[in-house]
Amino acid sequence: MIRLGWLVLGCMFVALGVIGAMLPLMPTTVFLILAAACFARSSPRLEAWLLDHPRFGPTLRAWRRDGAIGRRAKAMACGGITLGYILFLVTASPRWPLALLVAGIMAGCAAFILSRPTARY
Repeated sequence: MIRLGWLVLGCMFVALGVIGAMLPLMPTTVFLILAAACFARSSPRLEAWLLDHPRFGPTLRAWRRDGAIGRRAKAMACGGITLGYILFLVTASPRWPLALLVAGIMAGCAAFILSRPTARY
């Protein structure tokens, strides 16, 4: 039963990753990393399918092997974080404490991304 739960969760993460590949501000790789982790616990065949995928496989393998993120992915992620924060400021018009809190959280995410080794595919 637990294995089935991991399988369902992995399939949901793949679906979110596919949606993220089509929507500009939604991440793809994060969901596929989570899907691969779920499939590792439920379906070696689906895990191998993700890791061997021609488009996403190299990124997933680099993350598993070295915790690495590619240069372009780092730039896209940090650009998305910046754009997301600007959209938040413009559309929500938050008071300054909330704006600072959100800025701190997003800056922490960007710092984590930039601190990862750069992948060499």
